[in-house]
Amino acid sequence: MSHSTTYVLVHGAWHDGQSWNRVAPLLTARGHRVFAPSLTGHGDKAHLLSPETGLTTHVDDIVGLVLDHDLGDVVLVGHSYAGMVISGVANRVPQRISRLVYIDAMVPTHGENAIDVMPFTQVLIDGAAGSAQPWRIPPLPEFRPPLGLFGVTDPGDIAWLRTTLSDESVLCFQQPAEMDNPAQALIPRLHILCVGSEPEGVTRRPVPNAQPNGRPSRVYELESGHDSMITKPVELSDLLQRSV
Repeated sequence: MSHSTTYVLVHGAWHDGQSWNRVAPLLTARGHRVFAPSLTGHGDKAHLLSPETGLTTHVDDIVGLVLDHDLGDVVLVGHSYAGMVISGVANRVPQRISRLVYIDAMVPTHGENAIDVMPFTQVLIDGAAGSAQPWRIPPLPEFRPPLGLFGVTDPGDIAWLRTTLSDESVLCFQQPAEMDNPAQALIPRLHILCVGSEPEGVTRRPVPNAQPNGRPSRVYELESGHDSMITKPVELSDLLQRSV
């Protein structure tokens, strides 16, 4: 009998908590407890987006959820930009986190922002600079397959995904990650890389050979576009359960 685990699933930039709609039920069906909130400025909180919405806001969102529900032994999962978020959460409440799982995610060190981790982010900020609201970055456009919309290529899935996407605040990409608490470095990490259809010009930082806690890095590759929670939910949920 598998033991019950608490998962907190954190969506990436432009997305909302609905991006986990296919993964969360698979984990729940196995007896696990799952939280998949929308970050400030997204989903049911889209109306709260402002120029002051930043990485710190999103770290506060997840820390608040963990404390409000008195969660412990949490497997904290971050997709894409949310790698920045879960890193900051681990710095704030390390005693409540048992694992960090980075899914095709930005993985910062202390003091780095999203631009440091993925320089392409600056291109998006520059693109928004000439608009009427230069603090708002619209979602990436749809590309030809196999890239699609965030790696989603099924027409029905693309149509649904579009309804969930919203703008991101520039500050989210500019604020540095705080990772100066020595306790966060002890938390085991797992990396899941979506491979096979990476966009040109968007380079992924290699995963170091060792985790911050000194143990060998654990890296799984998933043949999938970027939004693997939408395109490969069964395979992804299996990897998440292997993470514990």
